[in-house]
Amino acid sequence: MKTDAKKSQKKTEKEIEKLISKLTLDEKIAMIHGATLFKTGAVDRLGIPAISTSDGPMGVRADFMDDRWIPSGNNDDQVSYLPSNSALASTWNPYRAYEMGHVLGAEARGRGKDMILAPGINIKRDPLCGRNFEYMSEDPKLAASLVVPFVKGVQENDVAACVKHFAANVQETDRLMVDEEIDDRTLYELYLPAFKAAVQDGGAYSIMGAYNKINGYHCCESKNLLDLILRGEWGFDGTVISDWGAVHNTKEAAECSMDIEMSVFADFDDYKMADPLKEAIMKGEISEETVNAKVRNILRMMYRLKMIGKQKEERKAGVYNTPEHREMILRTAEESMILLKNDNQILPLNPAGIKKLVVIGQNAAKIHSDGGGSAEIKALYEVCPLMGLKAYLGGNVEVQYLKGYHVPEKPKTFDHNWQADSLDDLKNTDIGMPTRDEVNETEMRRKSEEERLAQIEKEKTEIHEKNQKLFAQAVEAAKDADAVIFVGGLNHDIDSEGFDRSNMTLPYEQDLLIDALLDVRKDLIVTFVGGSPVEMPWRQKASAILWSYYAGMETGNAFAKVIFGDVNPSGKLAETFPGKYTDCVTAKNGQSGLWGKIRLEEGLYCGYRYFDKEHIAPAFCFGHGLSYTEFSYSGLTLKAEKGRDVKLNFTVKNTGKRIGSEIIQVYVAPIAPKVDRPNKELKAYAKVELAPGKSRKVSITLKQEDFAYFDEHLHEFIADAGDYEILVGASCQDIRLKGIAALA
Repeated sequence: MKTDAKKSQKKTEKEIEKLISKLTLDEKIAMIHGATLFKTGAVDRLGIPAISTSDGPMGVRADFMDDRWIPSGNNDDQVSYLPSNSALASTWNPYRAYEMGHVLGAEARGRGKDMILAPGINIKRDPLCGRNFEYMSEDPKLAASLVVPFVKGVQENDVAACVKHFAANVQETDRLMVDEEIDDRTLYELYLPAFKAAVQDGGAYSIMGAYNKINGYHCCESKNLLDLILRGEWGFDGTVISDWGAVHNTKEAAECSMDIEMSVFADFDDYKMADPLKEAIMKGEISEETVNAKVRNILRMMYRLKMIGKQKEERKAGVYNTPEHREMILRTAEESMILLKNDNQILPLNPAGIKKLVVIGQNAAKIHSDGGGSAEIKALYEVCPLMGLKAYLGGNVEVQYLKGYHVPEKPKTFDHNWQADSLDDLKNTDIGMPTRDEVNETEMRRKSEEERLAQIEKEKTEIHEKNQKLFAQAVEAAKDADAVIFVGGLNHDIDSEGFDRSNMTLPYEQDLLIDALLDVRKDLIVTFVGGSPVEMPWRQKASAILWSYYAGMETGNAFAKVIFGDVNPSGKLAETFPGKYTDCVTAKNGQSGLWGKIRLEEGLYCGYRYFDKEHIAPAFCFGHGLSYTEFSYSGLTLKAEKGRDVKLNFTVKNTGKRIGSEIIQVYVAPIAPKVDRPNKELKAYAKVELAPGKSRKVSITLKQEDFAYFDEHLHEFIADAGDYEILVGASCQDIRLKGIAALA
């Protein structure tokens, strides 16, 4: 079979060279930049189609006009709303990642797209990053394990997954120009592994270059990132596409492995890899072979997608909005819910004992699918938590809803477009049409941010005034109910592409309301919908806390099933929830929101690695998540396998009274390491479902690479001989079993 694949690939390469020989320079250049806002140029005479791209990670985005950031206005682009990548990661379930990739790929193909701009797998360095809800985890092993099945799920539909943003896209502030100083070891151990897995194990057909700079070079113009690492070390032979507006220099972009330039402007012929590139080639300043290399990579992807060649008639058609898709989305949403706290087993609620339920909080009735930046979609529907509760309980239970807190309304208009604004150096001069303005870019960016912050301060006064009445109504209603559920958190006015959060506190004075509600209802069930951690200063008073990331179109149904016990929660945190922002390493170094140059001085000590090192107790640690049942661990044995692999065997038992799933986590902790290393690092995990009283023997093999670190001098991963402590637990802090593995 491998021989047949090689013969087929060799034949494809010959066909590619034949096509390149027939293309004119103008035709080749048309293929390597945007001809509309979401399509490249086609070469009709040779049967080479345009590449049709679409955002995003939570569903296929609505169609826009070719040259303006205005929706086409059709009603045929409503799609399934998928759980955000942060929700997906909370399942710790590679099969759910595969299913969500499959749904996204099928719906992209069903909408006629060739490339879906997803998934986002940047490491969550700072909880304030505006796009964290689009990303998976603070841990590279977890992100890598989920991106591989996701990519495979997408691409089995003859659609290219475009894995983004390569690399280390850790903040939105100054995102076009921010220069991140990162040492090689940190880059290779934290920020690159998930991308490497996507390429080498997932077989990703395309990669998106990031906006930011790394060590002085724009990611979309970096020979180190794109030529040496991506192409050279990892063997990537697919297509590299720029983020929209991430190319700044014609020569640099042309002479590295950046294949397609996209932007938010409608002056398509003026793109850096359009007429300016042709002019440089005609002058002899740049070789035409640079363009041939890009076209070669594009055509190779087209053959894989069956866009051209003899297999064109076999290309999958795709579908969207199917019942099967909605069922898969519901299952993922159910597994993504994280029970952070459940003192006195307040949850699950027994619906038979409820005649009146009071639901408080704007997020109970809020729709989130239509916001967040390029992640926004036009959802076929979205079940909010309030609807989910009402639909579950039916008409015999009185459900009283109160807003609880004030959220200023921000109606959508098209005379002021976030897509243009978010690139910082742009200024709208016509409806939906961003135009270039290269003058005083830095000052314009800063002024825009100052105006946004000033608007926030103005809104605070409005919020405080209106909250006085809303708070009083909510507290009074809470006194007279069989059960009270608060549904708060964040929304896409807070969690969004284009800017970072200014702090980690709950917006709209929610902390004050929660505190007041807890004074009158000790049994208050506190629940959240959001995309990134928030401070919970009242958490010791609360008995029950349930967290949901943006979990897609079935959020409300999943929410109700967890609340009432039809579903036993199994989600666990894929990131640390700090007690307060000042506990974070980024509060001391390189906080999101800084301009210019930031040094990632913390190196490897991101997320739980930092909290471990400094012995700081978070509010809720990485890997934490409760169940309505209990699990015991026993009988750990370690056995050296072939080479330097170590096989773990142990038993997990459901000691409670409900069926449930446990996520078992395996951490490796070097004993007396030769170089500085984190206290422990996640290296494997398994999710097992057990009926009450049942047990299962779990076997996990740690590979040599799981004991390795990146040696900057040798430029390779090294696994030193010595002893390593193997930690098996329910979270990074809840370690149940320990053993010692000796590497020879």
